[in-house]
Amino acid sequence: MASQSPEATLAAEPQVQSQNGNGVATPDKDTLKHWYQLLQMGRILDVAAANYLKKAMGWSYHAPYQGHDGIQLALGLSFRQSKDFLFPYYRDMLTCLAAGLTPEEILLNGLSRDADVAGGGRHMSNHFAKPSIRIQNGSSLTGNHSQHAAGVARAIKKYGGDEISFYSGGESACSEGFFYEAVAGASRELLPVVFVIQNNRYGISVHVSEQSANPVVADNFSGFLNLRIIHCDGTDMFDSWRAMQEATAHIHAGKGAVMVHADCERIGSHSNSDNHTLYRTPEDLEQIKSRDPLPKFKKYLLEHSIFTEEELKTIDDENQKVFSESAARAEKAAIPDPKSVMEFITPPYEPVSGTVVDLKAPTGEAELYTDETISLLQALNLTQKEEFRRNPNTFLWGQDVASKDKGGIFNVDKGMMQEFGNERVFNAPIAEDFIVGTANGFCRYRDDIWVLVEGAEFADYIWPAMEQIVECSHEYWRTKGQFVPNLVIRIASGGYIQGGLYHSQNVEGAFTTLPGLRIVTPAFADDMQGLLRSAMRTRGITVILEPKYLYNNPWAKTKKLKEDILIPFGKARVRREGSDMSIISYGTTVHHAMIVAERLAKEQHISAEVLDLRSLAPLDLYAIEATAKKTSKVLIVHEDKVTGGFGGEIAALIAEHCFEHLDAPVMRVGSLDVPVGFAKVLEEATLPNPERLYTAAMKLAQY
Repeated sequence: MASQSPEATLAAEPQVQSQNGNGVATPDKDTLKHWYQLLQMGRILDVAAANYLKKAMGWSYHAPYQGHDGIQLALGLSFRQSKDFLFPYYRDMLTCLAAGLTPEEILLNGLSRDADVAGGGRHMSNHFAKPSIRIQNGSSLTGNHSQHAAGVARAIKKYGGDEISFYSGGESACSEGFFYEAVAGASRELLPVVFVIQNNRYGISVHVSEQSANPVVADNFSGFLNLRIIHCDGTDMFDSWRAMQEATAHIHAGKGAVMVHADCERIGSHSNSDNHTLYRTPEDLEQIKSRDPLPKFKKYLLEHSIFTEEELKTIDDENQKVFSESAARAEKAAIPDPKSVMEFITPPYEPVSGTVVDLKAPTGEAELYTDETISLLQALNLTQKEEFRRNPNTFLWGQDVASKDKGGIFNVDKGMMQEFGNERVFNAPIAEDFIVGTANGFCRYRDDIWVLVEGAEFADYIWPAMEQIVECSHEYWRTKGQFVPNLVIRIASGGYIQGGLYHSQNVEGAFTTLPGLRIVTPAFADDMQGLLRSAMRTRGITVILEPKYLYNNPWAKTKKLKEDILIPFGKARVRREGSDMSIISYGTTVHHAMIVAERLAKEQHISAEVLDLRSLAPLDLYAIEATAKKTSKVLIVHEDKVTGGFGGEIAALIAEHCFEHLDAPVMRVGSLDVPVGFAKVLEEATLPNPERLYTAAMKLAQY
């Protein structure tokens, strides 16, 4: 080790001398030296972070880790670079240093420089990551990365790998419902994941006694079958190392998930924006210093004559030299280019295979179709099977999707499990957050994996998963293009089925506010085929809002597209040519628009053009402008409520880009601003219908 540079020494793998009675490695002198180097360098960096903040040079967010040193060192060293998966949290500076980040990389993150390997300054400082060696870029949402850790562990098990997924978080994150979902799923499925809980007894200012019935929060999970719980002193290097060695041995034995509960101290405030003297007594603050891990470890090394004061000072001096050189380079590093803010929102549309055809004309190109007529539901079912045959690294899960012959609540997935097996098609618990969150994690195992999920039985039930959908939406941007889940979220949307509350809702008004998602809502079988193929062959996240009223409705039936014909995102389709007014719609109400256009022509000799958006994100602004300029009168219709509905965005775009071409105000038709009632008469009074649309069209025509 003496011949290596100081930085290389920091990154070196620890050595072991022997095995103790529990099969846990006992560190030799070189290993103890390596530990001390990391501990002391981590302390330099943690102190420097606070100083950079005082000098207004960076580290606008800093959560000091001091008091967590033992467990963070052991966790970081247990992680095998470029093999295992590590999901750190915002206090894991030492964990990430021990896991493979260099001091310079940590400084680049803290200073939000463009060369920051986590994401080029796009994420908060103190959120360390290095995707290239599988240290994952986690968000600031406390504990939500537990879902991703469980998800990639599921993939490890499915593929028969020997990797380990490591989750790290504080005790307060254990109060989150999605953390319970992750632990429950990992326990039930016997997944190779280690949940490391760093319990310092404070969630900012909230004491653990106000968070948990058990101050040792791992006790809350003691009833989880198949979950091994290991306790350790997180301020002690040796006990923490023992715990992590036992945890990894348990995983490698194939016995399932482990929770390591580390008793830590938070020596400093929660973060730079917190003043812990407002809720902790001077006596408490003085007492916890006695457990400071670094002085304790240094004292141990000296008292056991493993190192002399001079030898440790030499290490200190080498670390300081490495830090000074790293800091000089990091401080000179370029800041992000403001123009780059629009980069990496969604991956480019580059399907892995197939022929891309717009199908923008009303009738389409006949040579692209077979002679078989299919429904919207059949389009989904057949296309899913085609894609699963084409790519063996595709998976489907959700509620009811693999229950004998049922195949989903609407039978969209019928025959999938029988053909592709329960390893690729399987049921999920009734936990929408877990469904989406584990899909995000699963995709991290291999770049060629695509996960298709039924995000919820009905769109109305997707809200528990929204925190994970938000998370998915900015993965690509946050990591500066280093990671995006290849994820297709199918959701049965809309009403007209007498479903009432929680079975008739539209959700695009919320989803379209999230940059990074592709959102499509096909109203015809051929569009469903072509867009689903694009989703299953293009990197990124696609949400398919399926108008469930159209599943078996003759309105949506078309000829079946030939294999490998893809329809691109962001391309609207003219369903009917017209010259007097434009009706812009999507989903079920496209068919209402077609009915009304026919009636207008027959009864009033009014020529109405019908534009089917098909794709809401990306949106075909060119087609919207073209039809508005062509007819000078625009009526927007959608099933969702008018207030907050996506039609308001379309109207605003037309007003901004086509104002001088308009002969009348842009008008909208949608649901009333009330919940959708269950009784048929209440549903009919709420949702838009052809008669209301016709009345609005006549009003528009009179301008």
